[in-house]
Amino acid sequence: MAPAESDQTLRIEVVVGLAPRKLSRCQVSVPVGSTVKQALDAAQVWATSDTLSLNTIESGEWTLGVWGRKERLNHVLRDQDRVELVRPLIVDPKEARRVRYKAHVKRSKAP
Repeated sequence: MAPAESDQTLRIEVVVGLAPRKLSRCQVSVPVGSTVKQALDAAQVWATSDTLSLNTIESGEWTLGVWGRKERLNHVLRDQDRVELVRPLIVDPKEARRVRYKAHVKRSKAP
C-alpha cells in the first residue's frame, strides 16, 4: 500500500520542446489541486529557454498542453499528467513536405 504522503501529492512530468529533436524533461511533485502554472514553476521551466516566459505562453507564442490536448495555465492537474510546452513552428509542415518531395523527384530524375 502507498504511503499517506503520496495521497497528498501529484507526480507530474513536464516536457519542453526546445528545438527540433531536443526535449527537456522533468519530474515534479506538486500538491493535490495544483495547476499547470504551479507545475511549471516547480519544474523551473523559465530557466530552460531565453524565449520561454509566462508572457510568451499567454500570448500564444508557445503552446501549452496536457497529454497533447491544449490547456490553460489554470487547468487543475491529476496524478501522472504530462505537461507539454511546444515552441512555435518556423516552417509549415505541409510546405516542408512539398519541398522535400520536389527535391527527391529532381534527384531521382537526374542521370
